Order: sequence, then structure tokens, then C-alpha cells
Amino acid sequence: MQNILVTGTAGFIGMHTAARLLDRGDTVVGIDNLNDYYSVQLKQDRLAQLTGRPGFQFEKLSLEDREGMAKLFESHRFDSVIHLAAQAGVRYSLTHPHAYVDANLVGFINILECCRHHQVGHLTYASSSSVYGANRKIPFSVDDRVDHPVSLYAATKKANELMAHTYSHLYGIPTTGLRFFTVYGPWGRPDMALWLFTKAILSGQPIDVFNHGKMKRDFTFITDIVEGVIRTSDTIPTAQPVTSMTDDAKTSAPYRLYNIGNNQPVELMYLIETLENALGRKAEKNMLPMQPGDVPATFADIDALQRDVGFRPSTPIEEGVQNFVDWYRMYHQSPERR
Repeated sequence: MQNILVTGTAGFIGMHTAARLLDRGDTVVGIDNLNDYYSVQLKQDRLAQLTGRPGFQFEKLSLEDREGMAKLFESHRFDSVIHLAAQAGVRYSLTHPHAYVDANLVGFINILECCRHHQVGHLTYASSSSVYGANRKIPFSVDDRVDHPVSLYAATKKANELMAHTYSHLYGIPTTGLRFFTVYGPWGRPDMALWLFTKAILSGQPIDVFNHGKMKRDFTFITDIVEGVIRTSDTIPTAQPVTSMTDDAKTSAPYRLYNIGNNQPVELMYLIETLENALGRKAEKNMLPMQPGDVPATFADIDALQRDVGFRPSTPIEEGVQNFVDWYRMYHQSPERR
């Protein structure tokens, strides 16, 4: 049994991760600032799935609150930290850049400093497939250079990886970054395509289909993401000698990066068709050009994940979409949301 800090426990991935850790008997301290980037009610409803469970404790706290974060780490002896809180969203970063600097940069340095001064055994943190930016070679490999982000959100996630490496190198803190690929499923985010499409189709409204539907995404179901998070958190990286002077992708620090994706990109139009089948309704489509900050395709190379922790995501898109639709109908038919 471990005592684990999970940041962003009112978030989509954070709630599911905390629940799985509690299921196996760990003690979980969760933090979240419950901001209004999207529905605070949804965040509170997620938290309600955890509140009252044995071993769970919640504190409302912002990552950028340096003093509050220091007090949190002083009052708990964390064996490990799973850092999932962040200001999310690619398009929102185009209009609200300071929110990303505050949460994703200032907040992350606070996490690193707290881990450094309180002897945390392992920091696992959320990165994003967005770091691959303008890369053209697919599938995306963690050994690829990622020097051309196309959104500020992506730039902050790449910065997190660089900051983590620095702390691993200087202070020997084991850190593992996870590049998530288009996560979906029950309790998901209402600003993501699957939620937006479902809401619009059920209400008889048209859906916006960007890049005229010629997009591919490596949609990854939430249970697969959580399995990857927990397995990598349990696998503490160690320092390793670099054997080749020409291998710039290697580091001797206790630092790792992994893609967590389904390894099976799906065309946007097929996602829509699958959703229509699950809902039993057809969508009216507004075909639109590519949006700033978007990329035409994402595709995860997960060889490193499979090699090091013995796991590869496998939930088919048809099963995952049906699971989401069933949850969506149930959630919105509850008395308080009728």
C-alpha cells in the first residue's frame, strides 16, 4: 500500500486514476482547484465518486499556490506523485495563454520543487501527444525530436518534459512523462469532440467537422490510459549509462517518456459514423477547414510502453464509443440534470 498524491482528481483522467488506486488499497490524497474552464458541476460529480471512500482525502488547491503546495507536502509523506492536473485544451490556449503559464509552468515547477525537498520516490506526470506538433513521420516515437509545437499548450507540455529531465539529472528524482493520445470515455471532458458531437446530435444541432473530416486521431479509451498510468507509476526509472556518444535520444538520468495511445488511428468520419450507430441518429455536418493549433493525424508508437511495463491499449473504438454513449445518456437522465 502506498500513499499517493494525485493532482487533478476532479478531472477526467484524475478521477479514474484515483478510483483505481483506491480499488487496490492505496491511500490517495487528491487536489484540484475546480476552475471553471468547463462545468464545475461535472467536476464536483466526479469528485462525488471518490468522496467518502476509505483512504481518500481531498484538498481544494491550485498548483500555482506555492505556499499551499509546500504545506501539502509537509503534512503528508507521499511515496509517489501522479501529476495529472493542468490547464488543458489546444484551442483555449490561443486566447488564454496566461492560464497555461500559471498552471502548466509555474504549477509544474512547484510540483518538482516539492518532490525534490520531500524525498518523493517517483513523479509520474501527464504530457501530451500535442508535443509532436508539426512532425510528419508516423507513428510518433518517443525517440523523435519534438522541436516544432503548434500550440502554446503543446509548448508547455514539452517544457514540462525538459524541466522534469533537469530535476532527474540534477537531483536524481525519478520522473516519468506520459504522452496521452486523445483520451475518451465515461466522465470525459465536454470540450472534446466526442462529447460535443453527442450533445449536438441528440439535440438536433449540426456538428462542426474540421479539416473536412480528413483528420485521424489515435483515440484511447480511459481504462487503457489508467492502466498505463498505474503501470508506469509502479515502474520506477533508474539511472542508466549511455553507451553511445552519438545517441542524442538517450539520457543517464532516472527519466523516462512513454506514449499511451491505442496504436490504431481512426478517421474522424469513421468516429462520427460509429457515434451515429451508437446513438441511432444521423448527424448534420458543417464541413470546415483545419483550425489553428490542430494537426492532421496522431499515431502512437507504443513499443517502449510494451517493452518496459508489458502493456498495450486495446479497446476498439466501437466498444469505447458505445460505452461513452451509455454513460452519457445515464448521466444526463439523472434527476438533477433533467
